[in-house]
Amino acid sequence: MLALAGFMEGHHAQAFPSFGSERTGAPVVAFARLASSEIRLREPVLEPDVVLVQDKTLLESVDVFKGLREDGYVLINSSETPEALGLEDLKKRLPEGHFLCVPATAYALEKIGRPLPGAAMLAGMAAMTGSMKLESVIAAYNEKFSGRVAQANAEVAKLAFDSVKSMLGGVHA
Repeated sequence: MLALAGFMEGHHAQAFPSFGSERTGAPVVAFARLASSEIRLREPVLEPDVVLVQDKTLLESVDVFKGLREDGYVLINSSETPEALGLEDLKKRLPEGHFLCVPATAYALEKIGRPLPGAAMLAGMAAMTGSMKLESVIAAYNEKFSGRVAQANAEVAKLAFDSVKSMLGGVHA
């Protein structure tokens, strides 16, 4: 959905998951690239600009921040603070407003009735980085879904987008 929303915004986009020989239920790493020009690379992202963590339990088992650029962004699906997650040092290393937690699953449960944090995470990233508008996120969901599912995801996206903008308080994006 991130690549589709980026495409809707006018970016060149690429997205792909990385699966190993892991068992079902093992953590999955997915990569996405957005660029203003054609993307010719076909390899994993080793130095991400943005890290989105949809499940905070991954923080205990996977080095999700490996290679994160020093001016990168981190958005974690959690109602806890970065400090409560034990990530205060990482937050301090990044520029102000580049590390946030958003209760994406709670938003999804409220609006969709199911624990599907994707729309909230994508909209939160858009608000945090300024890489795309909320309208592009909603357009991507409208492209893939229709009716009540599309509408509920749009509501989740708006809730997360507005929440992140409020947390940033005009810091950037």
